[in-house]
Amino acid sequence: MKTNKPVKKLILRFGKVLLIGFTVLAGSIAFLYPQIFFCHLISFSDFSSKGTIYFSPEIKKAHFPIVEMLIAKSEARVDSFYSCKKSDPVFIICSNARQYEKYCSSTEGAGCSIGTPWGSNYVILNAQGLNVDVISHEMSHIELLEKLGWWKTAFKIPQWFNEGTALMLDRRFVNNSDPGDRYFEYMDEWLYYTRGGQEILELEDISTIKGFFNGGQRQVMLAYMTSGMEVSYWLARAGGNGFRDFMSEMNQGSSFSEAYIKAEQEGSHSLKTKLPRNPLRLENSKKISE
Repeated sequence: MKTNKPVKKLILRFGKVLLIGFTVLAGSIAFLYPQIFFCHLISFSDFSSKGTIYFSPEIKKAHFPIVEMLIAKSEARVDSFYSCKKSDPVFIICSNARQYEKYCSSTEGAGCSIGTPWGSNYVILNAQGLNVDVISHEMSHIELLEKLGWWKTAFKIPQWFNEGTALMLDRRFVNNSDPGDRYFEYMDEWLYYTRGGQEILELEDISTIKGFFNGGQRQVMLAYMTSGMEVSYWLARAGGNGFRDFMSEMNQGSSFSEAYIKAEQEGSHSLKTKLPRNPLRLENSKKISE
């Protein structure tokens, strides 16, 4: 029995260190990222739950089926684009700006998404202006994260690609399912926000979250239209299997630029309609930066 005392002390000491470490980590998350902390505690709030959907107490139960229907339609859109939906996020439906800011850490927009390294994912939605496009957009961010992993999505995928892909499921700006036609329509939007191509945002300038959302409303809209035009052009050239092949290459260890360029090159061989030159593209492929 005497020989076990040092072992017990060691175990107790190690347990205390783990407990302290966990407490410090939890405190750091709560301080630095309060929205993640609040999302984790949503089940202890006064929000009503129905499966993985949490409703603000101000939302009447009669409206629950409407929200569920919108989410189901969005899930179908994600499932179709990503060739089988994998993610299953928690939905938090807010009814006012105070709640939305608490869980999203923002007062702007109709929705946002939060993914964590440990696999807990959340889609926060504002009941005002809630629709399939908003939900599909935010779900796309979570689906991309789920299929590629948090680390790769956060540090290897440019923000313009993440947002551009989400726009392919979001029809608020361009409502066209044909890849080529969608590119033309995004080019029209891009020309408007760039004042005829005079005020261009380079892809490398919007490759990070800070760069993408740095600026006023017009600047952010230009970032979205730039992303939408580039990704729709790429999808049109990559062909029907291009996105799937890109994801496969990424999961096999290819860099973003390698997978992105390869998918486009392989798909362009069978391209039947020649698209007009993408104004974002240079002769040098370095424009497609990581």
